[in-house]
Amino acid sequence: MAYAYMLRCSDGSYYVGSTHNLELRLWQHQEGEDGASYTRRRRPVTLVWSAEFEHIGAAFAFEKQVQGWSRRKREALMRGDYDDLPELASRPTARKDHPEQ
Repeated sequence: MAYAYMLRCSDGSYYVGSTHNLELRLWQHQEGEDGASYTRRRRPVTLVWSAEFEHIGAAFAFEKQVQGWSRRKREALMRGDYDDLPELASRPTARKDHPEQ
């Protein structure tokens, strides 16, 4: 299995990553020297979202997709508000039409 995940850093920012071993990677971000330099400067970090993928390529692709998202869209993902994700797209062409609006 592979994972995509999101961390909340001590400064309130979010970090998105992917890995084969979520437990080890979280430890690296929190304690180790192998964590991303971004999170080493913003400890402590908290896991706020994760999802399983069949292979690392899919997890990495989703990581890259989420890295391009706005803060509001990332927070909707964390809350599980999946219906809100298209509406929070930064490009108007990516938004779904809502006849009720």
